[in-house]
Parts: sequence; C-alpha cells; structure tokens
Amino acid sequence: MSVKENLLNIQKKIEQACKRVNRSAEDVSIIAVTKYVSVETAKEGIEAGIHHIGENRDEGLIKKREDIGDDPTWHFIGSLQTRKVKNIIDKVDYIHSLDRITLAEEIHKRASGKIKCFVQVNVSGEESKHGMLPEQLEPFFQDLEKFPSIEVVGLMTMAPFTDDKSIIRECFQRLRKLRDNVQALGLPYAPCTELSMGMSNDYEIAIEEGATFIRIGTSLVGKEF
Repeated sequence: MSVKENLLNIQKKIEQACKRVNRSAEDVSIIAVTKYVSVETAKEGIEAGIHHIGENRDEGLIKKREDIGDDPTWHFIGSLQTRKVKNIIDKVDYIHSLDRITLAEEIHKRASGKIKCFVQVNVSGEESKHGMLPEQLEPFFQDLEKFPSIEVVGLMTMAPFTDDKSIIRECFQRLRKLRDNVQALGLPYAPCTELSMGMSNDYEIAIEEGATFIRIGTSLVGKEF
C-alpha cells in the first residue's frame, strides 16, 4: 500500500482507540519514523498529510532536513550522544531522549533558544533500554532548573517487545502516572503535558493510556533499507 493508504488506515485505528476511551483523535500526533526510508518516501508522507518527521540518527536527520526543509515538525527520537548534540540542535523542534544531566548541559550550552524535550524513562527496567529509572525522575527534574534553554514538554518510553498486551499496557500506565507526578511539581520549565509512547505494534494501547505522540515507522512509511 502507499503511504497515503497506510496513513488513512492508521488514522482510522487512532479514531477507534480514542473512541474507546472518550478521547479526541485530534489530541494524538503521528510522528513518521523515516529511519529506513528515502527522502522521496518521506516527502510522499508529507504530501499525504504527515506533519511530524522523526529520525534517530543525526546523519539521517541532517540529510532529510536539508532536502525537505522546515515545513514538517522535526523530532529526534533516538538515543543522543552528548558529542552529537551540536550536529542536530538547530535542526530539531523536539528531542525525545533527554536522560542525563550531561546531555542537558550540552543541549543548554548549544541551544540558541528554547528546546522542547521529552525525558526518556526506562519504565520496564530492561537493561537493553535507554532512559532514566522512575525513581531518578524527581531529583533530575529539580536539577533541570539550571538549564533555562530546556523545556520539558513530556515523558517518553518504549514498551517491552512482547505479545502480552497486559505488560505493554502496564508500562504505558506507569509512564502516565509518572507524568502526572511531574506535573504536580508545578515546575515552570517542565509543564510535562505530553506522552510520547507507542510504536507500530502497540500504538493503539498507548493511545488508550493517554499517548499524545505516537512514533510509527514500518506500518506507515515502510522499510526500504
């Protein structure tokens, strides 16, 4: 199927998921993850109505941004090495992988304005996953006051890759509760209203549990390399 057909199918599933929990589909943004596709396919997605593009490597983001321009909203969604912040800082609207003070320091140092960030949380506790542990969040957020270039708009996580939907759902429920806890701190630099969670295999569950950004790759734009 074409990217446009895929998008229509995903939008229908989003509407159904939202209806099940009395949400508005307008509250959910689709980030097209274009890591495995060409610039041409990414452009096809934009023409089909995609407004958000996500890349998880600096080289891929730089290349696509040069060819596509700043019309879509650009998201860096991969683990970000401190030394690579300078490569992407002027080319992204959102960073989804803030997970340590050294990275916050570098983002603040390199930013020319406010950078919208998601704090990545390793809710599942898997060693293979990046992100902060839940118990580290509150002191980390207090420390972020030192970096006025950073605005924490929400939390991000990746659920375990499993067929057990109850495990996936619990992961997303925990992130939502953690987001609510951060909101309750009332930090002006961390409104933390958003939840970046859900990918091709689990985005419907994520939406049911409050996701506002879902990151969709293969089932939306396919895989070419």
